[in-house]
Amino acid sequence: MDLAADFSFQPLPPIEAADQEQFAEAVASPLGPLAPLVGKWAGRGFNIIWRPDHTPGQDRFLEINVTSEQIEFSQVPGEIPNRGLLQQDLIMFGLNYLDQITDANLNAGLHFEPGLWLNVPKTTNPNVPPTVARLASIPHGTTVLLQGTATAAAAGPHIPNTSIKPFAIGQPLPEFDFPEQTLSIPSNFRTAGAGLTGVTQDMVNNPNGILRAAIAGQHITATTTLHVTTTDTPVPGGGTANTAFLKGGPQGPNADAASVDATFWLETLQGQSAPTQLQYAQKVLLNFNGLSWPHITVATLHRV
Repeated sequence: MDLAADFSFQPLPPIEAADQEQFAEAVASPLGPLAPLVGKWAGRGFNIIWRPDHTPGQDRFLEINVTSEQIEFSQVPGEIPNRGLLQQDLIMFGLNYLDQITDANLNAGLHFEPGLWLNVPKTTNPNVPPTVARLASIPHGTTVLLQGTATAAAAGPHIPNTSIKPFAIGQPLPEFDFPEQTLSIPSNFRTAGAGLTGVTQDMVNNPNGILRAAIAGQHITATTTLHVTTTDTPVPGGGTANTAFLKGGPQGPNADAASVDATFWLETLQGQSAPTQLQYAQKVLLNFNGLSWPHITVATLHRV
């Protein structure tokens, strides 16, 4: 559903005169580092998730998906006001988006996410430099608010390794190995058959390696990095909220989405004047049965 043609945010009453300097700066570059996102993107990716299983003697199932993804970003019309009590009012600008992910092997819908990105100016209470924020709703029963930083570099992205190995809640080390992680070990508790077409052990071991492979040999001349998280470091904001089913009862959660970290890389290739390639890596920690189980999604998308 599209916004009405005549809809536009307007501060009522207008922002105080004392904030006109900040307002003028915001209007001059309303979306800031988010501006290159505007438009449609499509491509391929990879999703891997430990999900709970209630089979007696087995608490987990490892779902693995080669994915097809499309996402569209549109600018939210007008100036989004935030009124301050302990500091002056501020103006934000933003994007709304819709993300759709399917299993490319099985042509099955996996993920549907409406959301917003916000360009947030510096604040004095708290004392935080300019940031970006992502707000997302997931039909499985989770909403998230991630906030973080945007940086620019005249080079390609730095994409770190990642791991799907679970660990005790609140204790990132040690990590634990389970037989479902090894594709050569038969298992009834892991994606099988046609669903594994194109999947290698290296992809399972380090999903971020798929992103590095996708840009191997490319000459990327500029990268804008958007790193956002639900934790309160380095920005004191963000968090997750889950339905009662996910949070569970006195015996513990069914699958509580405890935290989300995501990095988006907007990449400009040699000979281009603006980003035409978008890569991202996201890690969700699902807490159940005493462990934090990583859910990792990565993709390489191109402007269409």
